[in-house]
Amino acid sequence: MDVPDIQASLAEIIRDVLDDPDFEVTPETSAADHSDWDSFSHISIIVAAEMRFGIKFQTAEIESACNVGDFAALIARKCQAA
Repeated sequence: MDVPDIQASLAEIIRDVLDDPDFEVTPETSAADHSDWDSFSHISIIVAAEMRFGIKFQTAEIESACNVGDFAALIARKCQAA
């Protein structure tokens, strides 16, 4: 799976967790872009991504991802390593 496909899957996850089907998710999107994207939502997005892609994240890995694009690149690296 390439990064654009991962970003599309992440966009679905984010819209689902935030219960906002019209939310525009781009590679630059971050938690600051949606008022309902709080720490609980953030954890829910991470767990949903782990389940969708069959991977597990370390805390330091998550802290390094500042936006959806970073998170998608991290997922791509972890999927390749698996």
